[in-house]
Amino acid sequence: MFFKFKNKKITSVLAVIPNNVIKFEDEVEQYNFPVKRTLKMKDVMGYKEHRLFDEGIILSDIAVYGLEYLFEKKLLDKNDIDALLFVSNSNDYILPPTSNVIQGRLGLKTDMICLDIEQACAGFVVGLIQSFMMLDSGSINKIVLINGDTLKNKVSRRDRNSWPLIGEACGITVIENGDDSDIFASIYMDGVSYQALTIPAGGLRMPSTSETAKMQLLEDGNERALDNLTMDGSGVFNFVQTVVPVEIDKLFKYANVEDKDIFAYCFHQPNKFMLEKLADKMNISYKKIPSNIVELFGNSNSATIPLVVSFNYGDILQNETHKICFAGFGAGLTCASIIMNVGKLDICSVIEYGKNI
Repeated sequence: MFFKFKNKKITSVLAVIPNNVIKFEDEVEQYNFPVKRTLKMKDVMGYKEHRLFDEGIILSDIAVYGLEYLFEKKLLDKNDIDALLFVSNSNDYILPPTSNVIQGRLGLKTDMICLDIEQACAGFVVGLIQSFMMLDSGSINKIVLINGDTLKNKVSRRDRNSWPLIGEACGITVIENGDDSDIFASIYMDGVSYQALTIPAGGLRMPSTSETAKMQLLEDGNERALDNLTMDGSGVFNFVQTVVPVEIDKLFKYANVEDKDIFAYCFHQPNKFMLEKLADKMNISYKKIPSNIVELFGNSNSATIPLVVSFNYGDILQNETHKICFAGFGAGLTCASIIMNVGKLDICSVIEYGKNI
């Protein structure tokens, strides 16, 4: 499905990260594999270090902190926010929506819309598409999009396939009317393959119990419970290699742009190996598609894209405007992408939780 928008722009991108840095080498002995064998994965998969928030810190806390930072720096007026979108799998409660919780904690106006969207890896792009559609309503002028996850307690520390990659972060993006350039977007969803990336227990289909919490030693040598993240690595890799390049190529044709027109490819980062194989498949220079976020911070689901933008291009995009291709892909299985101009931002930065206010 394709979309075309006009008169919309991103005005701010802020990424909030933990200050806890965990080295890959510090955790190699917790897996059921020889240490030397595990260390061989470091460079190939991009296992360098990852960052996790302290226990008890959840995504709404981080979002409130980031928004208060923007208010404090006078980069955002809370009375100007017409919509708050919370795109995550890390909800405070089953109900109410976490966006309403954040609205209440910050004392935002009541004449606005709060909306939760349950999305993972593609959540940033899905959130942008939803924001652009809302701006077309005529009564909404400024939207705050919150992305990210705090899922460390849903990932087994004995699962070498997933734990080294898990990261936590929060992206806060401000979207509003303006800029007459065209924006092109596409979305692809394959619910038939939803089990390729899932947390089996904890929802209404299979509530968490003492049984779902029991760790199991699997045939591949990893240990996890039904309460933990389960990933069919080959299934996800196949999706990223076969579906994602085709869908992005379709978007390029729809937008009538070429690789030479794109300044940077700011993609979700599942791991370095998968991202570089995708770049090879699409004939993209590694210089134009950063893969350093998963190495330095871990995979924080949809927060990886705002982190890619702010960490790698912060200074540039505060002063210049460039055509960017965003793409998020993963759980669902979902692939969503956007081609748009981004630049002259009010802020495009990374801050550490608890250190900047």
